[in-house]
Amino acid sequence: MKKIGIMMGSDSDLPVVKKAIDTLKDFGVPYEVHIYSAHRTPVQAKEFAETARENGFGAVICAAGMAAHLAGAIAANTTLPVIGIPMRSGALDGVDALYSTVMMPSGIPVATVAIDGAVNAALLSIEMLAIEDAGLAQKLLDKRLADTQKVLEKNAAAEAEFNV
Repeated sequence: MKKIGIMMGSDSDLPVVKKAIDTLKDFGVPYEVHIYSAHRTPVQAKEFAETARENGFGAVICAAGMAAHLAGAIAANTTLPVIGIPMRSGALDGVDALYSTVMMPSGIPVATVAIDGAVNAALLSIEMLAIEDAGLAQKLLDKRLADTQKVLEKNAAAEAEFNV
């Protein structure tokens, strides 16, 4: 199975990124975690991106706040799918990072999840790997069925308590 690269611009992003790590663990998907900044470690970030495919990665998740150039910088240097997590930070509370991550120029796509949307970033990367992995696809289906059941149980409890 291919692994997922997880990058963050700063270790301050780790509390949110840990949710992606935990999700990948739950699905048994291998991953590597790196702290690379598009601005402070551009050489290392570029080297990672340029060699990611040959190093066994299937997708890369990038978390960054404020100017949030990390996902775009990685996408510019690989043809692997890149998923950006805009991080809540700074004066604009993550909206700046959302705009920076989602507004990529034509030809350099970055899939973008919600501000601090680490779980969805992980699930999207798992869906990408599941295109060619039936066992992983089944795990995704099982999770969705379990999530559906949880909502239906909560609905039944609310109906029992409040409906007359």
